[in-house]
Amino acid sequence: MKKNSAHYRFCFGPWNLSEGADPYGPPTRPAQSFDWKLAQMKKLGFDAMMFHDDDVVPDVDAKSEKQIIAETRELKKKLFDAGIAAEMVAPRLWFSPKTIDGAYTSNDPKHRQYAIDRSRRTIDIANLLGTDLIVLWLAREGSYLRESKNARKSVDYLVQAIDKMLAHDKRVRIAIEPKPNEPMDHAYVPTIGHALAVANLTRDPKRVGALIESAHCTLAGLDPSDEIAFAMSFGKLWSLHLNDQNGLKFDQDKPFGSANLRGAFNQVRVLEQNHYGSRGEYVCFDVHPFRPTKVEHWLAHLDNSRRTFLKLVEKARSYDEAKAAQMIADRNYQALDQYVIEHLLGK
Repeated sequence: MKKNSAHYRFCFGPWNLSEGADPYGPPTRPAQSFDWKLAQMKKLGFDAMMFHDDDVVPDVDAKSEKQIIAETRELKKKLFDAGIAAEMVAPRLWFSPKTIDGAYTSNDPKHRQYAIDRSRRTIDIANLLGTDLIVLWLAREGSYLRESKNARKSVDYLVQAIDKMLAHDKRVRIAIEPKPNEPMDHAYVPTIGHALAVANLTRDPKRVGALIESAHCTLAGLDPSDEIAFAMSFGKLWSLHLNDQNGLKFDQDKPFGSANLRGAFNQVRVLEQNHYGSRGEYVCFDVHPFRPTKVEHWLAHLDNSRRTFLKLVEKARSYDEAKAAQMIADRNYQALDQYVIEHLLGK
């Protein structure tokens, strides 16, 4: 395997320093300001931060255009002073009362228009922050009841919304982040294959790609490394959320490599094989501290995820491809299996 010469750059979002609340219990750590979170990012030596639109401008729906511009420029200055880039911005379309029944795919045309308008505003915010990447996590684009929506029309609504975003800015890139479920019973775009199929229906498919999250692949019953390879075969993996997931449960956002170290190794190996990062892409960790985590250990899940990733980069680069190729040629998969295990164990 040709070695990847890319220097990996790392990022996370403000939500990755969560306070420990879940659907079954309150926060377990005190809320912290954005400035505090930015200081922790600088302390850890990360390179970029990802944002929702209302991470940049809190209560964005209630703000005037003038206020939005002023607050975005203020945050941009904070990032510049800290030496931190903005990796992407995503419209947070799943919190509003107007998106209870979906955003782009709502049955109410006024609510569909709200989602498009907010997405256009997100593009304007991203431009001010200096990033051309907009991420669409299609959280409520699905249904709880099959008969409540027309799935065929919903695909049309998604394409129409993306087309309007592409028309709003000729340079913007849209990365679809698929997930099979949660919060919806079933999503209309559950996998990378679905995301890239939707991209092909848009007015400018070259500007519509994908973001992969490890846990979302696992929740779809798929292997994250295969999904990564699939997206990269199209040149469409524009961002990456690495984490881990213990089976088909709720979205756990465990530290990278926490539940399935071999699966994590294969994700890193496929990134190495396909030179991820060589075009400036970031490795993002969408991970959360375990709920019982104390304040003094608040940053460990992020630092640990990066440490695990870099150790697995070393493992991928020291993997004996020639030796593995001999086993494959001999169809000696038992030997190959054990070689991988012993390589990871550090034999």
